[in-house]
Amino acid sequence: MAKAVVDSAACVGCEACVGTCPVEAIAIENGKAKVDADVCIECSSCVSACPTSAISQ
Repeated sequence: MAKAVVDSAACVGCEACVGTCPVEAIAIENGKAKVDADVCIECSSCVSACPTSAISQ
């Protein structure tokens, strides 16, 4: 696995990933999701939660 990465062009800022992250590694900044790689535990819960497939690992 790898750290979660956000495709900012595809992200719509819906915050679905924020609520699903068990370690609060994702925040919305300037209307887009941003992953704190130092906190991410590579669980991929955000990948499946994203309705626009903007997050990958």
